[in-house]
Amino acid sequence: MSTPEPPLALLAELTHRCPLQCPYCSNPLALEGVEGELGTEEWCRILDEAAALGAYQVHFSGGEPALRKDLPKLVRHASAAGLYTNLITSGIPLNGEKIDALAGAGLEHVQLSLQDTLPEEADRVAKMPGAHAKKLEIARCVREAGLALTINCVFHRQNLERLDAMIELAVALGAGRLEIAHVQYYGWAIENRQALLPSRDQIEKANALIADAEARLKGVLLFDHVPPDYYARRPKACMGGWGRQFLNISPSGKALPCHAAETIPDLRFDNVRERSLADIWVESDAFRRFRGTGWMPEPCGSCDRREIDWGGCRCQALMLTGDAAQADPVCELSPDHGRILQMVKNEAGQEVPPFRYRRKAN
Repeated sequence: MSTPEPPLALLAELTHRCPLQCPYCSNPLALEGVEGELGTEEWCRILDEAAALGAYQVHFSGGEPALRKDLPKLVRHASAAGLYTNLITSGIPLNGEKIDALAGAGLEHVQLSLQDTLPEEADRVAKMPGAHAKKLEIARCVREAGLALTINCVFHRQNLERLDAMIELAVALGAGRLEIAHVQYYGWAIENRQALLPSRDQIEKANALIADAEARLKGVLLFDHVPPDYYARRPKACMGGWGRQFLNISPSGKALPCHAAETIPDLRFDNVRERSLADIWVESDAFRRFRGTGWMPEPCGSCDRREIDWGGCRCQALMLTGDAAQADPVCELSPDHGRILQMVKNEAGQEVPPFRYRRKAN
């Protein structure tokens, strides 16, 4: 196998601690504790190694990365290393003073999560009273600090009817970009699939609304639409392809091709405490396992889209077929595609059950 191109970005999961309990969180069910988190100097070394490897961006994420007291130091170190710095945050631990400090340290961009446009519904999903009001305050602080702002909203059957209101709110908050991310069903979301899975009618209406808004708001608001896999005819290139563009570091230092990769039980993930980032990226068995096209079964191996979607999502294949090496069953060419269609038909019309919220002991 040839030497892979450098990763585009490092996703630095600084902590799994979070003040919110969103039922679609992408963190694993087995959340890592604070006692195992990488220290400041360890993260600084990783940032240097990422820059040396050729990464362009670092996304500080979690959990809630702003719970780390050393976040300004890490931002400053990343900026000095030449990395574009982005903060993915709930906004809850922040205030104007802290945002100004991060901007002064070299932070360039903030992605702020919103759960809904209705305060009571947003707070219900986050399971935190007053969360929505605090987020709106932080959005204004981000813009006052001169930072670029993206609003992230995860959409599902319980909030998709307010997509138009979210678009207008993003414009009102001065965001330059809106990420419309439909729930990806692994981790906490798979535990809540029946409560989250929208109907086909909801999806079709949303697609039409997004197309209209993109034309109407051209030059005002950029849209990053992450469509729902279960209603697709072909899979998307998950994370740009396994081990091709993104490198995820967990709070305890495990290097992952994507944030859900630990759901695949037969993969061993190297730790940055024991092996260099460059060595892991090039030589790690976990990164090599599904990189490229050589691993692909049929119909993927001979498909003319094999270097476009790179086989789709390995974690999704595992969840839906029991085998991470199978074709992503959202693809209409997969022998398992009919099972997905039947599952969607059965679940999307069912009564909405209560959420199982994200928390360490649940």
